Amino acid sequence: MNILSLFVAVPVVMLLLFVPCRNIKQVRAVGVVGAIAELILALVLLFMFYAERSTGNTAEMLFTFDKVWFEALNIHYAIGVDGISVLMILLTSVIVLTGTFASWNINPLPKDFFMWLTLLSVGVYGFFISLDMFTMFFFYEVALIPMYLLIGLWGTGRKEYAAMKLTLMLMGGSAFLFVGILGLYFFSSPNGNYTFNILEIAHNNSIPVSAQYWIFPLTFVGFGVLGALFPFHTWSPDGHASAPTAVSMLHAGVLMKLGGYGCFRIALRLMPEASAELSWIFIILTGISVIYGALGAISQTDLKYINAYSSVSHCGLVLFAILMLNRTATTGAVMQMLSHGLMTALFFALIGMIYGRTHTRDIRQLGGLMKVMPFLSVSYVIAGMASLGLPGLSGFVAEMTIFVGSFEHTDMFHRVFTIIAISSIVATAVYILKVVGKILYGPVEDSHYLELTDAVWYEKIAVVGLIICVAGVGCFPNWISHLINQSLFYIH
Repeated sequence: MNILSLFVAVPVVMLLLFVPCRNIKQVRAVGVVGAIAELILALVLLFMFYAERSTGNTAEMLFTFDKVWFEALNIHYAIGVDGISVLMILLTSVIVLTGTFASWNINPLPKDFFMWLTLLSVGVYGFFISLDMFTMFFFYEVALIPMYLLIGLWGTGRKEYAAMKLTLMLMGGSAFLFVGILGLYFFSSPNGNYTFNILEIAHNNSIPVSAQYWIFPLTFVGFGVLGALFPFHTWSPDGHASAPTAVSMLHAGVLMKLGGYGCFRIALRLMPEASAELSWIFIILTGISVIYGALGAISQTDLKYINAYSSVSHCGLVLFAILMLNRTATTGAVMQMLSHGLMTALFFALIGMIYGRTHTRDIRQLGGLMKVMPFLSVSYVIAGMASLGLPGLSGFVAEMTIFVGSFEHTDMFHRVFTIIAISSIVATAVYILKVVGKILYGPVEDSHYLELTDAVWYEKIAVVGLIICVAGVGCFPNWISHLINQSLFYIH
C-alpha cells in the first residue's frame, strides 16, 4: 500500500467501533496509540521525502498513486506530496496527538468524541495529499462535517448556534468552491478530455484567461472562507469559543490551514494570469483581516474569543503573503501556517486547562494564576511571546519572512499594505501583554483559586510537546525553508 493511503485508512475508527463505550481507559488507549502511530508515520514520511530528494529526484510530487475512482467523469483517487504537504501532515499529526491528551477527561460519550475527532483528522490528511480536485473537495467536506457534531454535542456556551453558523458559512464557501472546481474541470481541455488532476491542468496551462477572471474569485473566496477571509470570518470566533479544547486546537491549528493551502495549490497555481490581475482586491480584504482581527482581540474579555480574533489576524497574514506572488513571501506564508498552527493549538490547550479549573474564561475574573498554576502560567507566557513574534520562537521567523517578501514589491500599493500588516504586531503586543498581566500576575481574584492544582502529567505532555515544536521552528527554520523552497516550482 502507498504510504500516503495509510493516513486515510481510518484503522483507529474501526478499532474504536469495537471498544465498549463504558471502558474509558480502552477508548483513551486506542485514541492515543492511533495518534502516536500517525505521528510516527508522518516522521517516516518526512525522512523518506528527504531521502528521495537527496537522491536527486526532482519530481514535483513524490510517492504518487493514481487509481480511477469514477471513470465517466475522469475522477481519480490521485495522491502525492511535496515539501509543503509533508509539513502540513506533520503539523496535523502533532496537533491530533496533543489534542488527544488535552481531551483525556472528555465527557460525555468519550468513544463517540474520539471517533468524530479521528474522522476529522482523516479528512484533513486526505485534503493535504490529494492531487485530484474532486478528491480534495471530498476530503474537504469530510473534514467539515464532524465539526458540527463535535461543537454541537461537546461544546460550551451557545454551542448549537456556533455549530450551525460555522457549518452553514463553510458550506456556503464550499458552494463557491465547487462551482470554481467545475469551471476548472470544463476548461481543463479544449478537446473534451476534461480532468480534475491539478498537475495536469497546471502543466498544460489550459485555463483560458477569460475564464480565469470569474473562476479565480470563486475558488479564492471558497477557500478563503475557511481561512477567515474578511468579511466571511464571522463564523470563526463563535466556533472557536464554543468548541471543546481538542476541537479548538484542530480547528484553528489545522482546519483553517486548508483555506490557505487550497488558495495556494489551486487558485494561484492554476490561474496565474487572473491571480496577478485580481490579487489587489484580495490584498485589501486580507489586509483588513489582519488589522481587524488584531484590534478585535484587544476589545475582547473572553480568553477564547481573544485567541479566535488573533487567529483571524494571523490567518489573514497567510493569505496576504500568498497574494504577494513571490518566493520569499510564499515561504513565509507556509511557515506562518506551521507556526500559527502550533502556537494557537498551545493557546487553546492552555485556555481549556485553565477553564477546567477556574470555570471561567473572563479575564476580569482571573488574576494571580502564576502563584497557583506556575507551569500553565509560564507556558501561557511562552505562547504569548510566540504570538507577538519574539525572536527564537516560530512567530518571529514566519512573520519576518512574510514582511521581507512583501516589501520586495517596490510599488506604493503593496508597500502601504505591507506597512499596515506590520502594524498588527503592535496590536498583538497590546492584547497579549494585557492578558498576561491581568490573569497571571497581581492579586488572586478569588480565594478559591488557591485550592486549585497545576497541570497533571497528560496535560504536561501536550503542552511541552507543543512548546518544543514552537521553539524548534523558531531556532531551526532552515530545514523548513528548504522543504518549502523545493516545492515552489512555479514561482521564480
